[in-house]
Amino acid sequence: MFSARFAPALFALLLSGMMSLIVSGVSTYRNAGFAEAFGALWISAWLPSWLIAFPVVMVLAPFARKIVSALVKS
Repeated sequence: MFSARFAPALFALLLSGMMSLIVSGVSTYRNAGFAEAFGALWISAWLPSWLIAFPVVMVLAPFARKIVSALVKS
């Protein structure tokens, strides 16, 4: 198990991985359809996307939290 201090980074890692997987899958399907090499195309699109998405989520998460805090009643 992980220490609780790693929770924000682990959350960002999982969220960015899942979201980039879904978005790259949709994008790959729209561009290539269910081609024979769909799986390989999808993975080759997903991995670089995840490498970008993870640090972006880490940087933008604090701003998103502030915006949400401003939009909801406490």
